[in-house]
Amino acid sequence: MDTGLISKKDLLKDTGISYGQLYRWKRKKLIPEEWFIRKSTFTGQQTYFPRDRILVRIERILDMKDEDLSLDDIAEAVAPDLGGIGVTLEAVVEEGLASPAAVSAFQAVHPDSEALVFGELLSLYLLDRLLATGELSLEESRTVLATLEEGHAAFEGREYDLVCIRRMGVAVCLLVSSSAEIGLESGARLVARMNVQECVEALGARL
Repeated sequence: MDTGLISKKDLLKDTGISYGQLYRWKRKKLIPEEWFIRKSTFTGQQTYFPRDRILVRIERILDMKDEDLSLDDIAEAVAPDLGGIGVTLEAVVEEGLASPAAVSAFQAVHPDSEALVFGELLSLYLLDRLLATGELSLEESRTVLATLEEGHAAFEGREYDLVCIRRMGVAVCLLVSSSAEIGLESGARLVARMNVQECVEALGARL
């Protein structure tokens, strides 16, 4: 079994929450639907979760419950509506949301951009994280932005990853379901795989 997963039975035991709490939080969207992963086992179908992410999320929910926040308040905190946010490129740099190099690369593709809506800011944030690895050139940033902007709609409502692969000196970027496994041909190398939802949450927490 994938060591990155935890079974529902072990999750309930380790966190001390009940079955009812878990599914109530799911209905309130405190825990994403995509984190409930059904797998076949010798005893039948069982539910698993991404271990690290679900444990962090439950700890955060329990901490907020200790503060007497309602489930609606907690839902707003862990999954806020960020659609109406607008941030200028100047503020992006001042707040350290992205480096000047990433902003410059973004402006090369979108020269008329001034205030970014959240989707654009997320693309810039992901691009900055990739550039920080030192594995991606500024010239290749166009590929990253095009991949995110053109492919996002196909994954709306589902959890997905941004994947960058390099083969023979050429970088290729793609979007895949977070649960998908990737097999690489000989000579190809995985440069980066970033969970977009994790970046949404990290960026949202800083706004």
